[in-house]
Amino acid sequence: MSIKLQYTEVGIVKAIRGCIIIATGFSNCINGQLIRFGYGTIGMVVGFNENEAQILLLKENEKIRTGDQAIATVEPLVTPVGDKFIGRIVNALGEPLDGLGPIVADKMYPIFPDAPPILDRQPLSKTMETGIKVLDAMIPIGRGQRELILGDKMTGKTTFVTDTILNQKGGDVVCIYCAIGKARSSLAKVVQLFKDRGCWDYSLIVSASASATPGQQYLAPYVACSIAEFFMHRGQDVFIGFDDFTKHAWAYREISLLLGRPPGRDSYPGDIFYLHSKMIERACYLNKDQGGGSITFFPIVEILEGDLTAFVPSNLVSMTDGQILLSSQLFGEGQKPALDLGLSVSRVGSKVQWHAIKTLSGPLRLEYLQYRELLRISKLKTSGQSDDMKQKLRRGAILTEILRQDKDTPVCQEVQVMIFYAFNRKMMNDLTVEHVKLFQEKAFEYTKNKKPELFTLLRERRKLDPEIEKLLDETIKGLISELGGAKENAA
Repeated sequence: MSIKLQYTEVGIVKAIRGCIIIATGFSNCINGQLIRFGYGTIGMVVGFNENEAQILLLKENEKIRTGDQAIATVEPLVTPVGDKFIGRIVNALGEPLDGLGPIVADKMYPIFPDAPPILDRQPLSKTMETGIKVLDAMIPIGRGQRELILGDKMTGKTTFVTDTILNQKGGDVVCIYCAIGKARSSLAKVVQLFKDRGCWDYSLIVSASASATPGQQYLAPYVACSIAEFFMHRGQDVFIGFDDFTKHAWAYREISLLLGRPPGRDSYPGDIFYLHSKMIERACYLNKDQGGGSITFFPIVEILEGDLTAFVPSNLVSMTDGQILLSSQLFGEGQKPALDLGLSVSRVGSKVQWHAIKTLSGPLRLEYLQYRELLRISKLKTSGQSDDMKQKLRRGAILTEILRQDKDTPVCQEVQVMIFYAFNRKMMNDLTVEHVKLFQEKAFEYTKNKKPELFTLLRERRKLDPEIEKLLDETIKGLISELGGAKENAA
């Protein structure tokens, strides 16, 4: 017969500073230890000395007063995880927020585990198909990658996350949208989008809204990672979009200032780098012995007037596998997504990119940047333009239209191959910008009806060969001819 002993200490609340509680009477506490105050109110030890413990309040069901009891056990801080979380909205403690009843957990996972060691990982070999043409072509993402999204306020950062989630419909990727410090109205738009587009079959939301305690805003991304690790350890691929790490850093700064820790650069505590790096390292692609699952991160950071040198953005740039920079100037010009190709990069994604797209999109970045420079010069030039310059400007305008994409409209890889093939082979040169837009809108349905075998072969082979090129030529010429006929009829 075995007897399980439970060690318990009882302390007294000495002072309350916002979300920080100072308690005495704990002689054996450790960082991360769970503290209970009765009636479901809980906190976590975040600092201590020989006289008192500093406790971060995570959930307050009733008002805490000085003199109240605080009970510490040897319980670790854990979160519930499991299959039943798919299709649900939960808070930073894994509790449901959607009014659909309790969630039955399969397991309890630690919130602050160590990241998987190097020997448990393998090189990236799978493509994370985002459905965003400019990303898949020029800044490809691999499953297990950490790609930072930077941009000013209202430049379309969240759209990169939601479009990637929409594009996983019918696939094998579990998607988690982690909202940190977001207004409830902003979260409601994402919830409605998921409902309208049928994303709840493979997605879930972890939310710590702007009205949540700083403790929950601090915990939310760690809890999202723990839920993701449950699926990763079963061999599944997971995608997490963190929206956003700026609010997370603000919450931790508030906590640290209340703890009395000395502020550093931009008033952030010195350990903000460790805070994010410990989390970012949890994204990986496990080897086959560990199940072969992966977690891909899209952390979002809001910057001010394009300043990449601020403390939090520069920290995250140094610890991720590339960054996507959104330009408010391009956004104002109507180029959406407003991605700055000069400063955006993916350090590992090109290794897992479809060979067909890699072949076709290779020269596009340089051609686009040359077009932007040529366009700037043409606006300054007072004399007439040469025929060569006009041709380059026309082709650049077509490329700009190809890279333009409305929100909530991801494009599958097969259609992207069609579009880039047509541009690469100069089959679009005689089309107007309006007809280039029509070409992209009709490409999927036309090919599905006329040449469905093209999509099947592209998905299987993922590269160009004589058979696929022949089908591409026939399909694209037929579609352009149909667009031309429609133009003549309209005329």
